[in-house]
Amino acid sequence: MVNLSPMMRQYIEIKDKYKDYILFFRLGDFYEMFFDDAKVISKELELTLTGRDCGLEQRAPMCGIPYVSSESYISKLISKGYKIAICEQLEDPNETRGLVKRDVVRVITPGTVTDGNMLDDERNNFLASIYFDDSGFGVCFCDVSTGEVFISDITNKESQKNTDLERKLINELSSFFPCEILTNSKISKYNLIKKFIKIKLNAIINISEESEFDLEKSTQDILEYFEKQTLSELGFFSNNSPSIIALGALIKYLNFTYKACFKNLSSLNFYLESQYMSLDLAAKKNLEITADIKNQDKKKSLLGVLDKTKTPMGKRMIKKYIEQPLVNSVVINERLDAVEELVKNSLSRLDLTDSFSGIFDIERLLTKIVFKTISPRELLSFKYTIKNIFKLKQALSSLKSSLLTKLNNQIDLLEDIYKLIDDAITETPPALLRDGEIIKEGFNISVDEYRDILKNSKNYISKIETDEKARTGIKNLKIKYNKVFGYYIEISNSFLNKVPENYIRKQTLSNCERFIIEELKVIEEKILSASDIVINLEIEIYNKIINNIANNSVRIQKTASAISHLDVICSFANIATKNNYIKPIVDNSDIINIKEGRHPIVESLLKNAPFVSNDTNIDLKTNKISIITGPNMAGKSTYMRQVALIVLMAQIGCFVPASFAHLGVVDGIFTRIGFSDDLSSGLSTFMVEMTEIAYILNNMTPKSLIILDEIGRGTSTYDGMSIAEAIVEHIASDEFGGGKTLFATHYHELSELPNRLSNTKNFSVAVKKNGDDITFLHRIVPTSTDKSYGLEVSKLAGIPDIVITRAKQILSSLESNIIPKPVSDNSQNSNNNNINNNINNKLIDELNKIDPEVLSPLEALNYLYKLKSIVLD
Repeated sequence: MVNLSPMMRQYIEIKDKYKDYILFFRLGDFYEMFFDDAKVISKELELTLTGRDCGLEQRAPMCGIPYVSSESYISKLISKGYKIAICEQLEDPNETRGLVKRDVVRVITPGTVTDGNMLDDERNNFLASIYFDDSGFGVCFCDVSTGEVFISDITNKESQKNTDLERKLINELSSFFPCEILTNSKISKYNLIKKFIKIKLNAIINISEESEFDLEKSTQDILEYFEKQTLSELGFFSNNSPSIIALGALIKYLNFTYKACFKNLSSLNFYLESQYMSLDLAAKKNLEITADIKNQDKKKSLLGVLDKTKTPMGKRMIKKYIEQPLVNSVVINERLDAVEELVKNSLSRLDLTDSFSGIFDIERLLTKIVFKTISPRELLSFKYTIKNIFKLKQALSSLKSSLLTKLNNQIDLLEDIYKLIDDAITETPPALLRDGEIIKEGFNISVDEYRDILKNSKNYISKIETDEKARTGIKNLKIKYNKVFGYYIEISNSFLNKVPENYIRKQTLSNCERFIIEELKVIEEKILSASDIVINLEIEIYNKIINNIANNSVRIQKTASAISHLDVICSFANIATKNNYIKPIVDNSDIINIKEGRHPIVESLLKNAPFVSNDTNIDLKTNKISIITGPNMAGKSTYMRQVALIVLMAQIGCFVPASFAHLGVVDGIFTRIGFSDDLSSGLSTFMVEMTEIAYILNNMTPKSLIILDEIGRGTSTYDGMSIAEAIVEHIASDEFGGGKTLFATHYHELSELPNRLSNTKNFSVAVKKNGDDITFLHRIVPTSTDKSYGLEVSKLAGIPDIVITRAKQILSSLESNIIPKPVSDNSQNSNNNNINNNINNKLIDELNKIDPEVLSPLEALNYLYKLKSIVLD
């Protein structure tokens, strides 16, 4: 450090405090990065890497970006997962001799972003804080851009394994999907969670030492932040829950990143596991709740079908609705009643829908107001939003359902804020605050005066000149200007005897004298400084307006929340009307009774073909488990998913695709569908299947809905069938608390189970058979099937006839435990016979390796290509 230049020494001292951050070091009109930071920036942003003399033998690697366009560069880096420390000049270089004082004024991380250009309007940007405790986890999820905070404690039941506790946290993480996580070092004990965060979330993890997580200090920080005396005032149930430490760590981190007391968090939202339907990661994926399995496309998901919201706030809220279905039948029916009233009152519904189109993102605009980063144009958008709130209230005025009335009462017209902005801000403000012309004429006397000076400076000088000519009697008196003296009065030598005493001599020339007077000095100062003064005045007034609005943040946040809920309810009503959905009966019974149910996603994707509807009738007494058999591609999985989605839709307060539905509330939907491995975690397809089944059996209750598809297909036939039968027996037994279950299988031998399990019934997918051809009817009928139609489905898939014929021979022989020799065709010449024999031998070798009863659709397709290549070769 001895040989380093003063500026580079300053850089290194600051960088040492922010080793994990890219340091944006302000030098004049640029942010400069040095050494390793410069190399990273050069690579990630594709910028030229240069160098700078710094007192060392070699030049320091350097890379810079213009200050004025830094936002776009910062956005790219944040999206790549980098953390950035903004180091500004704290002194004016023009007024400072020597080294300018610098320090970090803001830290930007993926979880603390508030700039709208770096955010997705349709989803929250959550920062998570997790405290790992011996009793479980304390979790806190915060969206800094909206001020929302969600808090919970996740504890384990004594009977459950530690992996189940991990999966509970994984389920929460999959709901909020944080991009950055704060946690303590005990995370090292939880491999499943670490892998999920790294591979699935791709989130930044900030791990602090255990000493950083202190209950007493966290309690103090929380009470100071929210200005409360006790934790119970905030809603905490206990004074020593892990979530207290999680929230304390979050507040500490936010204060560090913003370099000041962060004051944007709204009231805390506490939630319990029992408050919402349990939806694990597998269920969300298999049911395609927010994105389809294949392409992660929102349009082909339940969210895509139901989301007709008009505001960014509504789009974020409907995602929460869908990912967190309710289990309280009273609250569910309150939502359903609100949807019903809007469905019946089309005029009010259309008025509401229309009013939403003029409402901007209040939550994120408010955050910008709190941080004083809102632009004048954005503030004007806030004013227009308030104007549309009046229309919203008018549309709500005639509606009477309890939820709509409650939301109406929660919406504040914010008339005082509208008037303040309307009185103060011009209708066409500039994009940047420093550009001026923000404050309306007549709002502030000083601003008007200086603007008048700027616009009429010549008139002011001309008036002084005219007044002085009249007062002194000097007819050729002139007021002039130059850069050296500024404004001055010039009088020729012939009139020097008339110069008044208050004239101060400034310069003597050969034929004249130049003077100044106090009045001219005052107006000169005003004219020359008016531009800077008026801009600074406007900024000062603008900030006072912003502070005034920020002081009303609680009112604004409540209004924004009510509007977002209302937008979702209105979306549900619009989609119910468009898609012919009906209001379900939802209560605390153990019934799932659906007439003419339809799959909402599949139905929406069908263009010209009608969807084949199906009935469902399940309970815990006589029809606890439905064993569904039938061929692949006939619609078993679609049907089961359909039932689960209808139940889920009802419990978020949405109408459902059916002609009738009586649904008892379920506390969780568990699914085991499809074939997939998890190689990153070292799990085979079968191990993934068994792990998911284990989680279901350990966490199910009599109130659960369980969807199981092709259990046991990843192992040998008898192993798989044994496992599948044992699982059915376990769920069927009241001793183990199994819930209502739809169990699809190709093991048609399991259709014997209803003979000895009184609460189990057989169902199958109807198939029309014509010779070797089959037609899927997609109709669920109350009977079993005695075959899987594997060869018929293979024929539909395009397997060559020679392969199908040979497969029939092999299947027949397998059933009698005899494998025949290939039958040659005597009509072919000997050469063809040899070729055919070789082909048949290869086919036999391949077919002997497989068991048709345990082939998945994907595996069958792979064998199709392999067998086809043998024939064609």
